[in-house]
Amino acid sequence: MAKLNIALVEPEIPQNTGNIARTCPATGAALHLIKPLGFSLDDRQMKRAGLDYWDKLDVTLYEDLDEFLSKTLPAPKFFYTTKAPRRHTEVLYPEGCFLVFGKETAGLPEALLESNQDSCVRIPMRESLRSLNLSNSVAIVLYESLRQNNFMEAERNGQLHRLYSKDLLLEEIESPCFHRVRGDFSDAAGRLFPRFFCGFSFVLASAERPKEAGLFHFCS
Repeated sequence: MAKLNIALVEPEIPQNTGNIARTCPATGAALHLIKPLGFSLDDRQMKRAGLDYWDKLDVTLYEDLDEFLSKTLPAPKFFYTTKAPRRHTEVLYPEGCFLVFGKETAGLPEALLESNQDSCVRIPMRESLRSLNLSNSVAIVLYESLRQNNFMEAERNGQLHRLYSKDLLLEEIESPCFHRVRGDFSDAAGRLFPRFFCGFSFVLASAERPKEAGLFHFCS
């Protein structure tokens, strides 16, 4: 069983399921789809929304809600509805739990909510509006559960590709290659684009003064 599980009961809109199918592998969650579905699993719009993440998706199909409930015992489940008294940030999400969402037009069955009142949860929103988009709701709750579990296997750090730190920029400026290219560029650019070259020279001059350099990035 996956550390986190998303269950969609009778989803109707293929793009929503496609978006969720993309979010699940990105977060390490498994997707559980309870029939009847409002679309074919070969639906072009759903496939397009999921991009190229389909081969990385852990997905299970169930014929109906009863089969899903019986096959996923005794894993803890949380049922999301606008009718619940507790907010999604007020519950603890253990590993292996199921986050269960209903269809776009009607939500989860009332009988299911009544029999699981202690596990019903809501996402806060303004009273005058009916509901949030299904795929957005899944993402909100899924990332709260990940946050509570220290983001599990998610990558901790990112790296900018085109942003240079002061030290790295100065190291490049001090290289013989940079000065040679700068000299060649100065001769040509100064003649062809004098206004642009004035601004470029200012950036280079600033970069050569560490206290004023800060962070720079060059866009192609």
